[in-house]
Amino acid sequence: MERVRNLLEQIQSRLAELNKAERKVAEAILRSPQQATRFSIATLAQEAQVSEPTVNRFCRSFGVSGYPELKMQLAQSLASGAAYVSRAVEADDVPEAYTQKIFGSAIASLDSACRQLDPQKISRAVDLLIQARQINFFGLGASASVALDAQHKFFRFNLAVTAHADVLMQRMLASVAHTGDLFVIISYTGRTRELVEVARVARENGASVLSLTAANSPLAKTSTLSLDIPLPEDTDIYMPMTSRIIQLTVLDVLATGVTLRRGVDFQPHLRKIKESLNASRYPNEDDPG
Repeated sequence: MERVRNLLEQIQSRLAELNKAERKVAEAILRSPQQATRFSIATLAQEAQVSEPTVNRFCRSFGVSGYPELKMQLAQSLASGAAYVSRAVEADDVPEAYTQKIFGSAIASLDSACRQLDPQKISRAVDLLIQARQINFFGLGASASVALDAQHKFFRFNLAVTAHADVLMQRMLASVAHTGDLFVIISYTGRTRELVEVARVARENGASVLSLTAANSPLAKTSTLSLDIPLPEDTDIYMPMTSRIIQLTVLDVLATGVTLRRGVDFQPHLRKIKESLNASRYPNEDDPG
């Protein structure tokens, strides 16, 4: 049962050791595992741009007799409730185990993302933010809440900032964009057609597009600048957990870059905003004053 339940994890973990042709089959399955369970062997071969014998060899390399059994085990893997939560979590984990796994996964993913981010790209992204006349943060699905968080951070810099999670509003704003506008588009996969189209329209109208997305994705290729976000989880299968944490942390990095670029003369403005909240809070009972 362990082998069946973890078929997707096995495919992901063995990508590097597969030959070029079999890796194409693995990537085709991982791109859309639910669709793969409905593919015929000919369809999967076409999707992966390989021959049908290559698909059969791929099946044998994972210890299954043929493509029908592979599809059955893939469907069973997807049906496991734990698989939709996190790659690390097993169906029989106790609270102590899954708590440690989720925290451990988040910490490891942040460390990996930090090592992979290009500091020169961070600097160029800060330049775009500093120079923008207006900034629009766009996100859909799980990334929508990240876009709203970005609006909360960046309005403090005396910039015209909005956040939108409605694709129709996103498209309308892109259609009336001008030079000097910046669209920050947040998408974990970078494969959402609507967001790629919005980026294209915005750029055609003279705006700049900064994306936080997967490297070499359609969105990254359409953007003025893309901050490549590593892919610690497959959000086609799992709940987007560490992906949002990485996105939020990258936005914190950019906000810090803008603050430092503004210099010490900007600090009184930030302090004024923070102090404006004092009257809305009950006093701290532990405060000796």
